[in-house]
Amino acid sequence: MDRYYYFIAQLPYLYFGKETHMTIDKFFEEGEKWLSRGDFSLLKEIDISNFSIQKSDPEVVRLYKGFEYNLREDLASYRRARKVSQEYKTRFISSGILKELNPLEIEKALMKIRWDFIEQLEVGHHFDIDILILYLYKLQILERLSTFDKEKGFEKYKQICEVSYERS
Repeated sequence: MDRYYYFIAQLPYLYFGKETHMTIDKFFEEGEKWLSRGDFSLLKEIDISNFSIQKSDPEVVRLYKGFEYNLREDLASYRRARKVSQEYKTRFISSGILKELNPLEIEKALMKIRWDFIEQLEVGHHFDIDILILYLYKLQILERLSTFDKEKGFEKYKQICEVSYERS
């Protein structure tokens, strides 16, 4: 466990929406050097998109997955209510944001809500596997944010259109 101090101490602080030189691949590369096989295997299974709670999940993962499930359920309830012109007060995100922003900005706002929740979970964790799990969640959010590049998105759009046109 004392080796974890070295690994965690060398990790750069992460800021929402800011680029970092730490990538998920680098994180795993370093983690493999410092972590036990069991903890490394656990980290390799962490996926922010998976919110299905498993018995074997560590407490911090269960808490995050529960939050993610509730956030998605809240959004689904909001959308169902809007579909039938009813009002619905969301618990996690301002309904004003959902009404006024474009889909990209809404997605960024949702990622910020996730980020803030992860930061709440970090309290009391400093040099343990839980802080590494939460760090990995943050890296996954930053990686997703980095894919929201207008130029890259437009290039992807053109590629899709070209493929669709060629098939016709």
